Amino acid sequence: MADHTKDRIIVALDVPTAEEARMHIADLRDSVGAFKIGLQLFTVAGAGFVRETVKDGIKLFLDVKFHDIPVTVANASVEATRLGVWMFNIHAIGGSEMMSRTVESVKEVCEKENLRRPKIIGVTVLTSSNRVTLKQVGLEMNVADQVLNLANLSKSAGLDGVVASPNETEIIRKNVSRDDFLIVTPGVRLGNVENDDQKRVMTPGEAILGGADYLVIGRPILQAEDKLEAVRQIIENIRSESI
Repeated sequence: MADHTKDRIIVALDVPTAEEARMHIADLRDSVGAFKIGLQLFTVAGAGFVRETVKDGIKLFLDVKFHDIPVTVANASVEATRLGVWMFNIHAIGGSEMMSRTVESVKEVCEKENLRRPKIIGVTVLTSSNRVTLKQVGLEMNVADQVLNLANLSKSAGLDGVVASPNETEIIRKNVSRDDFLIVTPGVRLGNVENDDQKRVMTPGEAILGGADYLVIGRPILQAEDKLEAVRQIIENIRSESI
């Protein structure tokens, strides 16, 4: 497996126990770039499991989607930084002040405590949402416009990138004028896998071709009979479709 390809795959550890997560990490750590710990596993296993995993040399994306008043999100983000995670996210809909204050606070603690600065990315519109979902909560923009609006807001606030569905990666690439702006993409499925609760999906190769930097993939790998073979197929799909 070519390192530059496998490093774009982030395995979502959406599992109910730390033991199961450790098993998946042991099986896959040499075949993918990073792992994601989300709300379920973080609630069960806590910060201690994050520290343990980081100490073991694993790149971690902490996917807890902070969204609160600016000072609370900034303080929580400082603690995430102290955990040593490679990347974490906050809800871009929390606004410019929340995002910029987070960036400033993380920068300050990294300089003061000689910590490695994690990537901070903004959540745009969840892949489980569509136009109907947005209207239900009073947002009249269509999904693409809302995603682009939040991506530009994230860029202006100093974030490193955004989380966005593969359907919106191309519009972000064309309209957000920063070459190093990251796009982290969930909602990726191979053709023979059901979409589960995600409505806006693509294949891995299509997502990369559209401009995604990293792909967050969970069930298609973790629920496969052969996890390593599933990763191999994903990498082959990226190579064949993103040329």
